[in-house]
Amino acid sequence: MSDLIYGIHAVRESLLGELRKPLELFLLKGPGGRLEEVARAAATAGIPVRLRDRPDLDRLAATSHHQGAVLRVESFAYQDLEDLLGRWRNSGGRAFFLLLDGITDPHNLGAILRSAEAAGCHGVVVPKDRSCPVTVVVDKASAGALAHLPLVQVTNLARTLEELKRQGVWVYGLAGDEGATPLYGVDFAGDIALVLGSEGEGLRSNIRRHCDGLVALPMAGAVSSLNASVAAGVAMFEVVRQRQKI
Repeated sequence: MSDLIYGIHAVRESLLGELRKPLELFLLKGPGGRLEEVARAAATAGIPVRLRDRPDLDRLAATSHHQGAVLRVESFAYQDLEDLLGRWRNSGGRAFFLLLDGITDPHNLGAILRSAEAAGCHGVVVPKDRSCPVTVVVDKASAGALAHLPLVQVTNLARTLEELKRQGVWVYGLAGDEGATPLYGVDFAGDIALVLGSEGEGLRSNIRRHCDGLVALPMAGAVSSLNASVAAGVAMFEVVRQRQKI
């Protein structure tokens, strides 16, 4: 079985990734600077390149928004939690995980994965239920992040939080409550995991109880909340900011 990834940036990242093996690259016929760069990357990786007319690529990708590049890769597979923990330990760095409690929009999930990879997260954990599956839309929105970033699916998110805490990881839930600590007042220097709730309801009460603390993004305007992917990006890059200062 295999999946298709399209878009120049997503295809280029997938050619360089370690988690999903590239199998075959389809490119639009004709000259194109960025397409030639992608073709060279495929050749370097030993991936066969097939030139196609635009209508053929449109049918293959089931969209005209492929930018002339479609890559066939191994089917997506979730990683195991133990493998993710091993990746952290082998890195020699401080733990940085993101857990998603009910993200169901594929564009949001893809954008969150892109930010998580860029922020240096060791991996992202999602529950088996109440979570968007990995689709072509998620792949496109993630801009190739899943070629580098482990995504773990678990049956019980609360139990996973307890396992992380047993490993010495501090768990912080993102919430808009008045009682939550402002994001910029929390020390993220140690081993940490951030937990993000669903787009509409936020964190479930059961998940809140398993967090070591709740943090809130300071809001200065009239709007009371941010899009889930934006909130996740702000929080993750506060972790990056603090760690780069040390």
